[in-house]
Amino acid sequence: MPSLTSKMTKTGTGFRALATFAAAASLTLALSGCTKLETTSPSSVRNAAGTQQARAGGLGTVDCAHAKCIALTFDAGPSENSSRLLDILKEKHVPATFFLLGKRHIDTYPELVRRMADEGHEVASHTWTHKILTDAKPDEIREELERPNKEIERLTGKRPTLMRPPQGRTDDTVHGICRELGLSEVLWSVTAKDYQTDDSDLITERVLHQSSRDGIILLHDIYDGTVPAVPGIVDALKKRGYVFVTVPQLLAPGKAEPGKVYR
Repeated sequence: MPSLTSKMTKTGTGFRALATFAAAASLTLALSGCTKLETTSPSSVRNAAGTQQARAGGLGTVDCAHAKCIALTFDAGPSENSSRLLDILKEKHVPATFFLLGKRHIDTYPELVRRMADEGHEVASHTWTHKILTDAKPDEIREELERPNKEIERLTGKRPTLMRPPQGRTDDTVHGICRELGLSEVLWSVTAKDYQTDDSDLITERVLHQSSRDGIILLHDIYDGTVPAVPGIVDALKKRGYVFVTVPQLLAPGKAEPGKVYR
């Protein structure tokens, strides 16, 4: 979908229109019991792994069995806003997980992909063109997942192990192909619906209202109101006692299994 990704790179306008139209239906289906989607919680992964000490992450060692952890994740970048976002995260010593798009994003901002990895963030996939995977044929799904993986590995030296399906839409076919490719699917428990608004205060309010321990926050740095909201979100959640971690840190000492869905 070239026209979609082109607009996303500039302002997010095309993505916002599509997301707003599909948000109620797709997010409800993806995140409710309507589709009988089985998801695994971070705490259950940790419990299954036992009581060993959590492993070290890019910005320090955190044991989320005891700490009040939360994961900040960003979809659909990198974008022209990502450099400022990385500056904020570095200043506040906050690691994040980036689910990156390929076409007109990874291939347009390769230096930002490298910087994300170099600064200790988790770099993951959000497909190559934001194709809805449940509407695609198996070969198309593989292409959507393999292309960003190869580019991210080329740029960072590390092959992604996590992916986020566009609009959270997934099914058994997607699970099976992810298993083949060594990918785990990561959804979210907190969404600011920043594709609907550029009001940074509203984005902040929505995140703070929904956040809880082991939460996975979904944001998009392609939108003008999102990055300005990040400092307030971080400061407010830290005051509430939260510790920011990447998704792998949230699961540690357990690990995400390919073909499974986490939220």
